[in-house]
Amino acid sequence: MQFVEAHGAKIPVLGLGTWELSGRICSRVVEQALRLGYRHIDTAQIYENEREVGEGLRASGIRRDDVFVTTKVWTTHFTPHDLLRSAKDSLSKLRLSEVDLLLLHWPNPHVPLAETLGGLGRVKELGLARHIGVSNFTVALIEEAVKLCPQPLVCNQVEYHPYLDQTKVINACLDHGLAVVAYSPIAKGRAKNAETLTRIGAGYGKTAAQVCLRWIVQQDIVAIPRTSKLERLSENIGIFDFELTEEEMRAIFAMATPKGRLTDFGFAPKWD
Repeated sequence: MQFVEAHGAKIPVLGLGTWELSGRICSRVVEQALRLGYRHIDTAQIYENEREVGEGLRASGIRRDDVFVTTKVWTTHFTPHDLLRSAKDSLSKLRLSEVDLLLLHWPNPHVPLAETLGGLGRVKELGLARHIGVSNFTVALIEEAVKLCPQPLVCNQVEYHPYLDQTKVINACLDHGLAVVAYSPIAKGRAKNAETLTRIGAGYGKTAAQVCLRWIVQQDIVAIPRTSKLERLSENIGIFDFELTEEEMRAIFAMATPKGRLTDFGFAPKWD
């Protein structure tokens, strides 16, 4: 497995997203993914599946030190005291002594960012998280967070796929040495039928989804596709035996549209 490195963190470039996975299905998919060679599992407090993710991790038989586990704190727990309690609660559910990466799930303008980042830094100092980062942060918020955080932030996890141009955010992350982690990298399934991706894939004997994921990891961006289907797990990890040409990369970049964003809540920040 390849890695993306940022401020001491080595993040496996392909991970398993677990949003909307629950119960036995969640633990089984996590277990199977790890047995297939995945070494990066992404969960969150709000997914309400941290317990099952931990069960899947233990059932896989893979050494804890070999798996990069990310979880995220929900916005209602952003005061320093709440954040610390929330991190401990996540660890208790996962049955882990620490996570590899703890993220702020979304920005919350109602709690001063300096306070929240102070709390996040404290979680790291106490050894509850090896690394810390943010998610769904805009260019302006990245600038602010990097200045305010007492500890280095290692990533910004954002929606990213061929339909959404994230150049500004990606460049801001690179300027500050942050890794970019792409959620919804197959555009919630939309990319599976994309003509450009299908055409490029035909030349390599690969599916449109595989081409889509390859395009992301070839930019040194981490992709965390979610699936509940065991056969898709094998498909998604089968992206390390081919390389897209510059021309093919450009053709995929050209798929972006102004209305490409798929995840946009009322509480979302003003996007770049």
